[in-house]
Amino acid sequence: MPRNYPRSNRVEELAREVLSEAVRGMKDPRVGFVTITGVKLEKDMRVAHVYVSTMGTESERNNTISALQHAKAHLRSIMGREIRLRRLPEIRIVEDHTAESSQRIEMILKGLGVSDSPDSPTLADKYNQPDDEESR
Repeated sequence: MPRNYPRSNRVEELAREVLSEAVRGMKDPRVGFVTITGVKLEKDMRVAHVYVSTMGTESERNNTISALQHAKAHLRSIMGREIRLRRLPEIRIVEDHTAESSQRIEMILKGLGVSDSPDSPTLADKYNQPDDEESR
């Protein structure tokens, strides 16, 4: 069973916040709409996998990822100023496709007629309504 390391979890969350602010302040025109969705540190805390979600066309997303790859040293230096660690982790940019995958799954479910529209009642709504006998 894997152990839970609260310190690394705190460092991951702090790194996500610091990097999100740093990316928001970047002046590179290649950086489009980007969100830092998470940071995952390896066990030895020497490598930080930074998960990013980007919006736009394929070429815009590629330009954004390229700009972030180019700015890794700058982002790492900002992280070093904001987070006091004995050894500053190397940054690896990883594109997060979770939003695209969930959107694709939702479209497939709608195509199959499985996914309900927000206006239609769900089973939870059906069972949370009072029965006719109870309402009398």
